[in-house]
Amino acid sequence: MENIWVVPIFVYTEVFHVLENDIVRLNTCDSLHGRRKILTNKQKITADNVVSVLEDSLGFDSANVAEINYLYDVYRGIMDIRYKDKSVRPDNNNKVTINLPNKIVTFKSSFFLSSPIQYVAANGKEDISDKVAYLNVLMSSEGKESKDKECSDWMHICGVEPRMVLPDPDNEKDGSPAALYSLDPREAFVIYSSGIGRKPLAGVLKQYDEDDNLIYYVYVPEGRYTVKGNDVVDWLAYDFGRVPIVEYPLNEARLGAFETVLSPINMINTLESARVDNVVDFVNAYDVFQNCEIDENTYKELARGGQCICIRSGQGTEAKVYRISSEISQTGVQTEIDALYDYIDEITGMPTRAGNSSAADTGMGTRFRNGWQDASARANDTEKLFARSEREILKLILKIYKDKGVLDLDPNDVKIQFTRENLTDIQSKAQVLCELLNNEKVHPRDAYDISGLFTDVENAYQRGMEWYEEAQSELENSLEKELENARTVHNDGQSDRNTAEEGNTAV
Repeated sequence: MENIWVVPIFVYTEVFHVLENDIVRLNTCDSLHGRRKILTNKQKITADNVVSVLEDSLGFDSANVAEINYLYDVYRGIMDIRYKDKSVRPDNNNKVTINLPNKIVTFKSSFFLSSPIQYVAANGKEDISDKVAYLNVLMSSEGKESKDKECSDWMHICGVEPRMVLPDPDNEKDGSPAALYSLDPREAFVIYSSGIGRKPLAGVLKQYDEDDNLIYYVYVPEGRYTVKGNDVVDWLAYDFGRVPIVEYPLNEARLGAFETVLSPINMINTLESARVDNVVDFVNAYDVFQNCEIDENTYKELARGGQCICIRSGQGTEAKVYRISSEISQTGVQTEIDALYDYIDEITGMPTRAGNSSAADTGMGTRFRNGWQDASARANDTEKLFARSEREILKLILKIYKDKGVLDLDPNDVKIQFTRENLTDIQSKAQVLCELLNNEKVHPRDAYDISGLFTDVENAYQRGMEWYEEAQSELENSLEKELENARTVHNDGQSDRNTAEEGNTAV
């Protein structure tokens, strides 16, 4: 009797589905290496060259859009394992999706913006603090906190997020005169100069008209070109002085948060799917009837739950009935999966929920051991590029405010404040605040800022100063009343003594 080896084979179909390997083939570098920064050798975008520059840019943008679509699908759970084919026992083809990309993006975005981004005064002048506080009010009315969250999500998904600032088309009296838009990175991009500094020359927004015709709005510092087909059909002049579309990169390579760990993520899905396949194969193992005679009806009766069957063997041969089953080592598979999780956490800077606790651990010791310090360091690194782009957006916003006569504030007087984990080590932060406030050489505004105790430093400082002034005023009024009462008592006592002395003299 021949030995027949049964080997499970996993095949990923490439028909009608876009997989990681398909996206990789789009690149000459054989891998996903971040989104491309679109450059041009032109020094300035004009009506004469806008169409040609746009045409040269669309090829790079199309490659970026294909990659962004793939990464966004992975973030939503449409991963390569969903298209797995199994050649052996294809009816037992389980597809388990462990959506780690969604976990990574959600954590990174929420941790980075655990508290709203605030604008604070760059110096201690009271008039500047009042203006910056009003700026925060206007940004709150524009819903900037939720738009920052949308921006952060796209940054961590695909590595870049474009934002746009324009005058408010609704002209709301009580709202912000500047409208802030977080754009879909598949519908907008920025064209940069190839020269030193990579100066932004134009921002492109893709839209459709009522007849479903594709229109390109090309924003330059002096105005907006409307391009349809190969023609410039409209020109709208304005005076922003800079491109109103600004890109927010997650890093210089424009890599998404989970892009560098796609391979181990796909491997985890493969191992988990194989686990389930193996369990089902073990339960539904093949029955082997060796040297036995059994008809089809008898086997069907057995499959329906028959208690026993009668079989006959040939003369001189031994009859056997057994099952072909093989169970994988769950311990070995789990060891491999744990190693892959460790790789993913190390590469992406994710904290771990693993044990390894110690009675001697302090709060900071736990942060270092469980990876929270790495997560904080990654968030601090993201802040630097975010603040650079946010500064450009702030300049556009303040330009519109000044033109509208709403707020006259120099961008250099505003500092972008990131506040995370403001409840961590709150006792130490409170002690720092008290020590600085008791130091006569430190301005109270700086004490509020340095302590890191408040998410909205300007509001906390103003409320604190108002309360302090009110308390001082009440204290002065109370002291004046006590002094007045003391004078009254003293005068009344002096009058009584004078009266007594006059009576004694009369006697």
